[in-house]
Amino acid sequence: MARRLWRRLEPERWPVPPDAFPAGTALVGGAVRDGLLDRLAEQPDLDLVVGGDAIALTRCLAGRHRGSCVVLDRERSIARLVVQGWTIDLARRVGDDLATDLARRDYSINAIALPLAGADQPRELIDPQGGLADLAAGHLRAIGEANLLDDPLRLLRGLRLAAELGFELESGTAVWIRHHSARCGSVAGERVLAELERLAAVARGGERWLARAVDESLLAPWGAPAPAPPALAGLTPEAAELRGLSPQEAEWALPLARLATVLDGPALAVLRASRRLQQRAAQLRRHWELLETGGATGAGGETDPLARLAEPERLTLQRQLEADLPAWLLRLPIAAARCALQRWRDPSDPLFHPRTPLDGRALQEALGLGAGPELGRLIDHLTQERAFGRLRAAGGSDAQTLTCAQRWLAEREGRHG
Repeated sequence: MARRLWRRLEPERWPVPPDAFPAGTALVGGAVRDGLLDRLAEQPDLDLVVGGDAIALTRCLAGRHRGSCVVLDRERSIARLVVQGWTIDLARRVGDDLATDLARRDYSINAIALPLAGADQPRELIDPQGGLADLAAGHLRAIGEANLLDDPLRLLRGLRLAAELGFELESGTAVWIRHHSARCGSVAGERVLAELERLAAVARGGERWLARAVDESLLAPWGAPAPAPPALAGLTPEAAELRGLSPQEAEWALPLARLATVLDGPALAVLRASRRLQQRAAQLRRHWELLETGGATGAGGETDPLARLAEPERLTLQRQLEADLPAWLLRLPIAAARCALQRWRDPSDPLFHPRTPLDGRALQEALGLGAGPELGRLIDHLTQERAFGRLRAAGGSDAQTLTCAQRWLAEREGRHG
């Protein structure tokens, strides 16, 4: 088994050869686990345990192999070597031997080690916590309750690992996670968000495990009170396929829709998400709620709930969701979603890709207008006229657009005269 794992790891491809590391170095964690499951990434992240000062070693290797060293934890001597697109984390061994170090890890399947013996030396897996048996059984088992509490992010990580691997939580582990769920509030927001993004990105089952995280109050400190929204259960690959999304569209739309269903913009802000992600989630939620408030998505037999929106509301929706419409459509009725997606894929569709027929500068020059709110309102009017077919698409008749603009200005002047 160890030799088969070694072949799968393809150490000849590593940017730093195994014999560059000191005697006693061992590969641990995700690369060992994923290699045993035959699900290694093209460039797996490598986690190594060394007997001495890991930071000094990482700096030395960075200089020798033209990489960079990032100190992750000075007190515990943990550093990251980034070289040729690879990430190699080095940590000083905890305790007198490797078994002691492995006993401090989170889950048994992450506590399997492969020593980096010489090329001609026999290899063996070090498995003091029974991780190999759990891998074979498809069980995710925490090594101990105290281990989870050493870093409460491990509580959420357990659900993410179960989702990614298709494993089931061992009953005692599930109890610990539920009992200590409030501890997640002590974890740095960006670390929680990283786990959530990976969990939401699990194609099959991601929505189920994300709902479990909400139901067990792991996300309550971050603004997602239990129970999970019912809509989350419908955000599946099958739902995406029924609505006509391509596999490539579903790959990004499903995670975004799942996150937005669970967390609003302010919650994402507390998690230190990018402003762009906060904005995208807020806009998705706003327009889902707009339809749901009017009962549009629940109307029996209605094929196009979008048609119930007034023109200004519909135009705002199309403007704000132009880039993210596939994610929003995942919560619409199938017929309406397929119709909308077909139009969204046409870049010349004037409603699904709204543009003004003439830009602000052209309007200023032709009509003698100055910059200001009035010009902005005129642009909005012309964009709406084009979106709903009352003006030709961009590239059509400028004269028609100017006539429409002059008429609008005259009506405004008459109303305010």
